[in-house]
Amino acid sequence: MARAGRHGGGRSHLWDATESYKQSAPASSTRQAVDALLANGLPYSKKLSAHTSCVNALAISRDGRWLASAGDDPYVHIWDFNQDVVSSPTWRFRGPRSNVFTLAFSASGQYLYSGDTRADILQFDITHLHNPISSRRTTSNSPSSRDHQHDDSIRAISTHPTQDHVFLSASEDGRVILHDTRAENRLTRAQGTLQQIAPFSCVQYHPTMHQLFATSDTQGTVCLRDVRMAFGPASQRQHKGVVHKYVTAIAKQGQACMARPETSSLTFDRDGRRLALTMLHHYPTLYALNDPYPIAMFSGRHLPDGSPVHPGEQTWSNSCTMKHGSFGGLGSDQDLYYAHGSDDFRTYLWKIPSEAALLEQRTVVDQFKWDTQPRPGEIGYAQTHTSPRYVPVELSVPHARLTGHDSIVNTALIHPHRPYILTAGIERFIRLHSPTSITPSTEPLPLTPQAVRAVPPTDPNSRQLLLRAMGLIDDDMTDEPDDDSQAIALFDQIIRTEGNGDVFDIRPCGPGYEASDSDDSESEIETSSSGDAMAE
Repeated sequence: MARAGRHGGGRSHLWDATESYKQSAPASSTRQAVDALLANGLPYSKKLSAHTSCVNALAISRDGRWLASAGDDPYVHIWDFNQDVVSSPTWRFRGPRSNVFTLAFSASGQYLYSGDTRADILQFDITHLHNPISSRRTTSNSPSSRDHQHDDSIRAISTHPTQDHVFLSASEDGRVILHDTRAENRLTRAQGTLQQIAPFSCVQYHPTMHQLFATSDTQGTVCLRDVRMAFGPASQRQHKGVVHKYVTAIAKQGQACMARPETSSLTFDRDGRRLALTMLHHYPTLYALNDPYPIAMFSGRHLPDGSPVHPGEQTWSNSCTMKHGSFGGLGSDQDLYYAHGSDDFRTYLWKIPSEAALLEQRTVVDQFKWDTQPRPGEIGYAQTHTSPRYVPVELSVPHARLTGHDSIVNTALIHPHRPYILTAGIERFIRLHSPTSITPSTEPLPLTPQAVRAVPPTDPNSRQLLLRAMGLIDDDMTDEPDDDSQAIALFDQIIRTEGNGDVFDIRPCGPGYEASDSDDSESEIETSSSGDAMAE
């Protein structure tokens, strides 16, 4: 009732109706209400500004209250969604000495962890944020601990779903480390380390079966592993914990070779029934947990109204940066949506059909028919050059395309309980997207500008920008620009040189090409060997 004045007295809003409906209606009715709320996408938004450089990482606490953000500046910001108007951070931590690419809240929200390119993992104690503001004056804004067990960039941190002091970290040094910050932790450093040849790109705990976790690496290998087989004394380890492998090698009609895209990140839905992979130079790809082959690919070939994208118009692509997508319900009790940023400066939101519907539409083509009955451009996934091709459904019509950025969007994060999407990337702000102008955490939101900036064909300063970014020339500039112009110009040049790369030219595999297995010792694990471990 205290909020009625700000909302305009007795005026009714679809958001408020949806919130009250969720408390009493069956789940199916709630999803219908959410569908109605999202009928026009998420056309309203605002900027959350506090950083002074690129925002590479976002994370939301499990209860949905806290948003953490970090990037290329030395700060980690905490934003509070319990405020009437989210306009500035509630707290700012110092500590990162290099670019941060991963953040994760612990199970209860007591800690926040960050990982950066100098191989530092920082722990921040945020318990004081739950106390009155007066008690925060003497609280340190420095990390409560610093871990430096890795030797290269930290690509991902995943916290245990129920234990605040336990988390996994994945690094480009080819190691996943199991951390337990409690004093009674009995694992030695060697027992808590999983080592392979290829750099790891991501690690994620399964949200409900806590003995399982998934990994991806830069060679495109994606595995489901068991903690009990991956860590501990050598006598209990088996196959580096691998209990299931996902097929990521792709074949394309008209291409002589296959390709294995680099998997840069992965994420589970809230129930752990599905996981989605972000693949460089390829589409985001959806898998059912127990199925080695994908059930869907997400693309942007069509507009949200179903009409095809005009020839020459930029649409969804991922060739230039490390990106992270997310599942979410946008107010529903099920993760019916998937969001992902793009090199075309937009964020794409897809609605996911049921697993049964996707499986019914997936086709399997043997190699003979693949070679003799061509379907130009069709993509299939296969274990080997001679194996059957599994052709998943292409979800080519996004539910919405979100704008509001002038450069690449690297992170798209769906709020776990409210119909918000948070996006960030090359620019120094976060954009909060909403289906309505009036929300519980903001002032009335304006409509998001729909125009998308075009990358100019040339830039006379492009070579200098690249050399400066690589540290190969002395920088005479004494002051950093107070806007994003320099970062935008740099990534414009990267798009011009690397955008729309063909994965079959960049990452070929198959006969005549060097094998790209992450570790030969894992080759004995079949893609269908998951049943017993996942059933426990």
